[in-house]
Amino acid sequence: MEFPEGFNQLELLESHGHMIPVGTESNWDEDEEDSEDEDDEGQQSEEWYQEQELKRKDDPVGLMLWAAEKNRLSTVERLAACDPSLINCHDDDGYTPLHRASYNGHAPVVSFLLDSGADLHARTVDGWTPLHSASCWGHAAIVSCLLRRGSEVNAVTNSQLTALQLAAENPASPQTLELLLTRRTLQAGLRNAAGETAYDIAVRKTAHSGLFEIIEPCNNVH
Repeated sequence: MEFPEGFNQLELLESHGHMIPVGTESNWDEDEEDSEDEDDEGQQSEEWYQEQELKRKDDPVGLMLWAAEKNRLSTVERLAACDPSLINCHDDDGYTPLHRASYNGHAPVVSFLLDSGADLHARTVDGWTPLHSASCWGHAAIVSCLLRRGSEVNAVTNSQLTALQLAAENPASPQTLELLLTRRTLQAGLRNAAGETAYDIAVRKTAHSGLFEIIEPCNNVH
């Protein structure tokens, strides 16, 4: 992912107090109706979105999940006002609106959900938190927001995957990887079910293993 114009990553990290000066970015099964309208966001008309919402008008849970996934903030706000419990609804795989908004990098929806009491630590059937979802797809701004709100950086999935390991596997997410690596509470040496650390994964999958040099020497990376 790319940061917006004018974004200063160093200022972001410094403002969070997580810089460590030492050297040198889930899957759920969509129903058939969702899979039929997987066109890129921003390429559909407002009329199309309204038609999709109308199809789901009798399914508030499905509509909330869809709206969070599609960045339909006004719809999310309206549904939450009618039924606050929808903030933490979930699909059959355990994905909440916060998971879906995090997975797709929708900062306005993420912020609203968190302000409305969304569970930062909600788990999917596979043990994924919203932080895992955002980290897997390299959404650094969402990762930053979730961490500021108190998301557990060392949380592991059922397969012992950490957010850092998921970011390390994505060649397009160096910003997310660096952001996670600068957390003082990070345990970078945690191993997944296959016995690999995030560093091992980065060496095998991407060209970003050099970013691990920013970790304090006492933090066991390997």
